[in-house]
Amino acid sequence: MRRFMVTIDEIEFEVEVMGSTQAEGWIEVQVNGEPMRVLLPWSTTADQSAWAMVNHRPHEIQLDHDLHWLQTSRGRHSVQIRDRDTALARPRSGDGRIKAPIPGLIARILVEPGQHVEIGQPVLVLEAMKMQNEITAPRSGTISMLNIQPGQSVKLHELLIEIS
Repeated sequence: MRRFMVTIDEIEFEVEVMGSTQAEGWIEVQVNGEPMRVLLPWSTTADQSAWAMVNHRPHEIQLDHDLHWLQTSRGRHSVQIRDRDTALARPRSGDGRIKAPIPGLIARILVEPGQHVEIGQPVLVLEAMKMQNEITAPRSGTISMLNIQPGQSVKLHELLIEIS
C-alpha cells in the first residue's frame, strides 16, 4: 500500500493506493477512507485531454507534465502530491543530521540557521519523481547547519541539515 497527501486547490485528500493494478488497468484506492476504483490515462501529454474513470464515471482531464495542475470541465486546478510513505519511513538517526532519503530537488526550505525546531517538525520539501516529500526533524534542537538552497539537486544520503 502507498499513501499520498494530494492537495487540489488547497483542499487536502489522503489517498491510499491499495495494491497493484487490477484487471484492465483499474486501481483500488481509498480517498479520505472512502474506497474507489480508478482507471487513469498513463500515456497522455500536457496538451492532450484524456478520460479517467472513477467508480465507472468518466471524467475528461488534462494533466500538467510535472503534475502541478489538472484541467477538468470545471477549470484548471493547482495540484500538489506528497508521498507520505517516503516522508514517514525515513529512519530517525537521533543525531541531528538530516540526509537525503532519496535523490531529488530541494523544493522548499522551511527553516533557517539558528531556528529552534521540535522532533517531527517539517524542515524541508524534497521533490523526487514528481512527488513532494516532506522531510522532518529527527530530534529537537537548533538548526546549526543548512547545506542546501531551493532548486538544488541532491544525491541519496547527501547531508542537508544539521540540528544541534
